[in-house]
This record gives sequence, C-alpha cells and structure tokens, in this order.
Amino acid sequence: MTSIPRPPRRSLLVGGVVGALALAATAVLPMTNAMAATGCAVTYTTSSWQGGFTATVSISNLGDPVNAWTLGFTFPNSGQRVTQGWSATWQQSGSAVTAQSLSYNGALATGASTTIGFNGSWTTANPSPTSFTLNGTTCTGGTTPTTPPPTTTPPPSTPPPTTPPPTTPPPTTPPPAGTTPVAINGQLRVCGVNLCNQYGRPIQLRGMSSHGLQWFANCYNDASLDALANDWQADLFRISMYVQEQGYETNPTGFTNQVNTLVDKAEARGLYALIDFHTLTPGDPMYNLDRAKTFFAAVSARNAAKKNVIYEITNEPNGVSWSTIRNYAEQVIPVIRANDPDAVVIVGTRGWSSLGVSEGGNSDEIVNNPVRADNIMYTFHFYAASHKDNYRNEVQRAASRIPLFVTEFGTVSYTGDGAVDTASSTAWLDLLDRLKISYANWTYSDASEGSAAFKPGTCAGGTYAGTAVLTESGNFMRNRIRTPDNFPTS
Repeated sequence: MTSIPRPPRRSLLVGGVVGALALAATAVLPMTNAMAATGCAVTYTTSSWQGGFTATVSISNLGDPVNAWTLGFTFPNSGQRVTQGWSATWQQSGSAVTAQSLSYNGALATGASTTIGFNGSWTTANPSPTSFTLNGTTCTGGTTPTTPPPTTTPPPSTPPPTTPPPTTPPPTTPPPAGTTPVAINGQLRVCGVNLCNQYGRPIQLRGMSSHGLQWFANCYNDASLDALANDWQADLFRISMYVQEQGYETNPTGFTNQVNTLVDKAEARGLYALIDFHTLTPGDPMYNLDRAKTFFAAVSARNAAKKNVIYEITNEPNGVSWSTIRNYAEQVIPVIRANDPDAVVIVGTRGWSSLGVSEGGNSDEIVNNPVRADNIMYTFHFYAASHKDNYRNEVQRAASRIPLFVTEFGTVSYTGDGAVDTASSTAWLDLLDRLKISYANWTYSDASEGSAAFKPGTCAGGTYAGTAVLTESGNFMRNRIRTPDNFPTS
C-alpha cells in the first residue's frame, strides 16, 4: 500500500450487456436526403443488423429561425420501431414518428443544423423513410429561406418539371485538419450506448488518470504530457482532483486553477481532458453538492468553448442508494449545461462506481431509473486482480442498455497495490476494446504502489518517455494504449 494517505481503492464495477450494436458487423444502408421546399433539409443515415438498426438524423433549417421544432416522418414498414432515442423527445404512433427538440437544441437559426438519433428494431424489412416534416412543413427542396409555404397544393394532374429544383445539401463535417485525437474526433457526444465523434461514429478513448493533484503535481508537466501524447499515443488524460484528503476543500481557487491549467495542456497536445471530481470518503455525493456546483460552474464557464473536455461529476459513490446519486446528478448537470450544453457528462454509480455490484446490486437500478439528462454516460471502475468474471459479466450485460465509461481501473488489486494480474487485465481490456468502452488507467504517477505507471522518483528526474522509467503496470498499459486507434471519419 502506498505511503500516500489515499484511501484504498474499492471494489468497483459497472454492469454492461453487449448490445446488438456489437453483435454483428453493421451494414450501412443508403443515405436518404429530403430537402425542404420551404425551409428544411434532412439527412437520414442508418447502420443495420439483423432485427435492429441505428439511425442518425441531421436536420438543417433553411427557413426562418425557430425556437423549437418537431420533426415528423413515417416508417415505410409497420414492423419498424423506435426503441431508444437521444437528443430529442421521441414518440411513435403506429408507423408515424415525431421527435421534439430539447432545451439545448431547439433554437435553429437560418442555415443552422442539429443531429439527433435513435436505435430501432425491425421485423421483415428496414427501408428508410423518404419524406420528413419540420414544424409541419414538408422537407422536399431548397428555396429562399424567407419564402412562405405555399397556400395550396398543386393538383395531381400538374406535370412534374423537366428539371429538378435546385437543392442545397445539408452541411457536412469536413475531414479532420490534424492527426491528434481531438483534431480527428472533435466534439464528442453520446449516441445510444456509445461515445461518438463529430461524424456520429462510435469510438473508444484510451488513456491514463493522474493521481491526486495534491500529492503528485510534479508528475504533470509539459514533459510528462508530451510523453503521454507522443510516446504512449494516448487519447485521454483524466485530471483527478480529490475533494477531500487535502484536496479541493482546502483551496478551491487553487485547485480549480490547477485543473484549468491541465485542461489547457491536454488541449495543446490534442488530448481529451476528463475532469474528475474525485469523491471517495465520504461516499455520499450530497455531502459535496454545494462544492460540486461551485466547481463545475467555474470550470464549465471557463472551458465551454473547448471541444476536449469531459466532466466526471462524482468519482466513487458508496454506502448510498442509486436514487441519492441520481438526485445529486440531476442538480449538478444543469449547472454544467448552463455554460456548456454540448459536453459529455459522466455519472458515478453505486458501490464505488461498480454499477452496484460491489454492494450486491446490478445495473438494473440505473436502467429502470436513469438520470433525467441528455448526453450522459455512467461510470464503471474495476481493479483486475480483485474484480473478475462476475464483474465482467455484468459489464457485458449492461453495455447494450446504458452508455458506459471506465474512468478508472487498475491492473492490480482494489487497494491500488500488489502484483499486476496480466491475465485478468488482458481479459478486461479485450472486453472494453470489443465493446468500444473508453477507459483511463490508474495511475500516471510515480507513487510507491503497484498501480503506478512510473518507477518511484521518476517525476523528480524529468524523463518520462521510453520503457526504462516504467513499472510492470506502466509497460503493460503503454503497450495496450499504443496500438492503433480506430477513429472512423465517414
């Protein structure tokens, strides 16, 4: 056990089921474009597998500005159903589907666009809808945005024009201008049970977590983050800011500034920055509710324009019910959303973020009573030498039902110390890779414990690249993280 007065890591894990999205290679169906005659354009793209599909729907407003919108369409096949939607309120009656805007994406200026989506099921066929309406206006072709809709419908005998009307294609995301994770993927969002990039494609981020900033600040400098970005080829740096244990509560301004500086350093290297409000003892997140609101109001306002920031609002709740955690989340998330409506927010789970497994529960409590917010994921933690098949089985079970992010895990025991369990660590990472679940390893530090990536004294020496300064856990993780990323851009 490390001499640092850090409470022992606990038994953690979040359940996950392998979803249908992961069960088969997807077949990408043709894209359906419906251009608005009086001011809207829709692009509807699906990826399908036997019995199910994911649909991404891009809406462009070519008409006058709107403050709220309702998209309508009809499935061509009566066996098609919306099963889970995001970024809109989805309803279906028979084959007719509507999607109503949410508070953060209802305002669409002329020329503005937004993207929504859903998971669906089908029985005998899965054709794409060919006609869409936006606030009752049929999206059939582009015209001058301020042109009012026609008051009458041409009679059926009117012959079609010999030349099709001009169309304005919906805006598309340009190819990435750089090669860093942030340059390629841009602003992330949650789509279904996946973390998706700016192209709406599921991705996995792989990286490292800092140790407590109050103890290991000397480990997080330009040289160490250069090594993480370039030598390790990581995608993600988790900034672990303890609230207690000589952390944030002792100097809120100082720790907030320290976090913001590290966000900037991550951004400069094209890394995603995961801001971790590291609560552990006491396990009730409500104890820190006011501190959380103050902290996240500050960091979200300061970093709202950045595309690389992800917010983790409570690290490892323990000894409290899921309803308490949910209540906390539903008070903190609006504070972030007031400044940064687009960033992904990650919510801790019961039993040291084990989806309740370490306290005798499972992910059903989250599935049956999810946090009432959009663009969120749920935390799962594990330590490979302590948490094995029963924890992996729950992750496998939950992964098709809720979006998971492993914001912390170790290759050793739940204490953060001991020998590396290579077999269990490999089984875990193989599972996370297959399910495209992002992760951060504990810990990018030179702590005197088995989970540390660097040998003791490394941070005082200033050399971080290469394998000579790494522990067994560090070498194992560097090898896994350095394998090529799969970041789809189309």
